[in-house]
Amino acid sequence: MGRFIYEGSIRIEIEDRALSHLQLVITAKLRRAEPFNFSWREDQSIGRGRTTVWLHPGSALVYRFLGSRQPSINRRWVDALAFTANAPTGLYLVAEPDDMSAGEKLGVPADL
Repeated sequence: MGRFIYEGSIRIEIEDRALSHLQLVITAKLRRAEPFNFSWREDQSIGRGRTTVWLHPGSALVYRFLGSRQPSINRRWVDALAFTANAPTGLYLVAEPDDMSAGEKLGVPADL
């Protein structure tokens, strides 16, 4: 499990593969200076609920991965996450599409 850390104090554990995909979407949005909300549901151990943070180009973000290898990137998942990030509700983690063909498995794009 990796960690997404916002402004040094808000931390959430996210599986490395999902975190890699979120990182691509967040980075692309912030490079274009497009601020947005990022929301997630809290674990029952800390009372459930939901947290939303406002991401902007000046946000202090840390992506901490447990594993050392970059996973293959599912372009459909990146597109699905980007769709949520562009919606009024903001970015939230959606399930990875499982109908990915071999041609859609990509390495990390150099421009993202």
